[in-house]
Amino acid sequence: MNIKQDLIQLFLRVALGASYLCAGLDRFGVWGPPGAPNIGWGDWQHFMQYAHKLMFFLPYSVAEIFAALASGLEILFAVMLIAGFWTRWAAIGSGVLLLGFALAMTVALGVAAPLNYSVFTASAGSFLLSTLPAYRWSVDQLRR
Repeated sequence: MNIKQDLIQLFLRVALGASYLCAGLDRFGVWGPPGAPNIGWGDWQHFMQYAHKLMFFLPYSVAEIFAALASGLEILFAVMLIAGFWTRWAAIGSGVLLLGFALAMTVALGVAAPLNYSVFTASAGSFLLSTLPAYRWSVDQLRR
């Protein structure tokens, strides 16, 4: 790849990873309490209220398992993307995860919700990242 492509893939990798990490950590109150400025959930309880809206067809306890699994994967994929570790797999995994989230939002809240929050866009960005031939400035590159 040339230097422009190298910088663009780095930007995409870090931007996606940082976005996923920020959202994932918000569920555990890392950025502040519920109701504070720029806080989406602020704790697990508030996040689960939202997650249960999206998974209205599941019992609360089952929805909580899926929400915990999705949250853990989102944080893991975020760290992997930022570091550039198994980047292709992290990009595919995060793309699938976000596509599932976007579809659940569409069913539960209507198509405007995932479009307003660019969930389809982030999923597509992850899938695009997975198609790149190399990941400069990454753990993957160092492992070669």
